[in-house]
Amino acid sequence: MILCIDLGTQMGWAMDSGTSINSGTLSLASRRFEGGGMRFLRFQKWLDETRGLVDKIDAVYFEEVHRHAGTDAAHIYGGLMATLTAWCEVHQIPYQGIGVGTIKKHATGKGNAGKPEMIAAAVTKGHKPKDDNEADALAIAYCARDGVL
Repeated sequence: MILCIDLGTQMGWAMDSGTSINSGTLSLASRRFEGGGMRFLRFQKWLDETRGLVDKIDAVYFEEVHRHAGTDAAHIYGGLMATLTAWCEVHQIPYQGIGVGTIKKHATGKGNAGKPEMIAAAVTKGHKPKDDNEADALAIAYCARDGVL
């Protein structure tokens, strides 16, 4: 079982069992009256619950972003990545980031593909992503499945 994640406030995820891929999204937006760290605790709780649903998670792959639109986005991404990688270390699950351009090129043939193209690529493979975040997570799953790391 491989867990693939598009980290962000609206997080996309995909679980690849080797025979089928399930996917979805998770909102990690701040809620009213919540402290700044709650999104990271909710993410960790989701990871724990997801791990409890399967026999074993063999590896985790995530979209490795090197450039962000703003400071807040960079801080949120860094916090989510720290939460994810620390969780993987605790549970002794190997993890690896995959570059944005690599994911897009594998999915669409273009390293600078836009959101509509990423969604279309997921639909071509028989999926119905709710948004580009879920489409990106699916694309990460296909990168992992095809050994494009």
